[in-house]
Amino acid sequence: MNIDGKLQRNRHGSCALVGAGPGDPELLTVKAVKAIQAATLLLVDDLVHEGVVALAAPRARVVYVGKRGGCKSTSQAFIERLMITAVYRGEAVVRLKGGDPFIFGRGGEEVEHLQAAGIAVSVVNGITAGLAAVTSLGVPLTHREHAQGVMLVTGHARTGIAGTDWKTLAATAHSARLTLVIYMGVSNAAHIQEELLCCLPADTPVALIQDATLVSQRHAVCTLARLHRTLEQEQISSPSVIVIGDVLRGLTAAKITIPVAKRSA
Repeated sequence: MNIDGKLQRNRHGSCALVGAGPGDPELLTVKAVKAIQAATLLLVDDLVHEGVVALAAPRARVVYVGKRGGCKSTSQAFIERLMITAVYRGEAVVRLKGGDPFIFGRGGEEVEHLQAAGIAVSVVNGITAGLAAVTSLGVPLTHREHAQGVMLVTGHARTGIAGTDWKTLAATAHSARLTLVIYMGVSNAAHIQEELLCCLPADTPVALIQDATLVSQRHAVCTLARLHRTLEQEQISSPSVIVIGDVLRGLTAAKITIPVAKRSA
């Protein structure tokens, strides 16, 4: 990987994994914008905002290779073959991924396959949804009085691999005073809640944030004992982030709504 901020070229084309951030196009990094504008081929994830894709050069080809839980998805193997083939054709390929490529974005898998094919890869970080979601509520992920660290966890394990040990995770979060940020946890929320309650107090505050940073953002604040019930009552659905921990204590008195400014497309 390169470290000088430029797309690293090999003897054929080039390839960059670019983080598109949580949704709002204004949260892109300058480096991400430059990479998108230089691309001749963009392979775009399902959750990337259309305003981000609109930054591509007029002649660039845009291919949507969305991957959503419970929906028909483009296979990972096909995406990796497409990236490698395009680079060998001399294309400037940008794999545009929601959030950050290296946080639950399969970026590590793609880098491994590309490097095995002799292709140098640049990685451009993006703001991850877990950070943007809680920031939209005016709350930090860490606080000297409430949370000494953060754990980012997926609620959706890969098929064939043992899922998260939620009881152990809860015990660690409780003893070490950590904030839990759960991605892709909506469909498994009832089980997650039951397991976490084994070691976390029932009144531990929870924030449920859907469509973070977008005009469509919705959220609800509750306690761990009411996590699944609140998801159902408020009809919070994917894509959503579940944040759990004492940094949210100031939000538990009432469900609040912080306006999100309308974003340009």
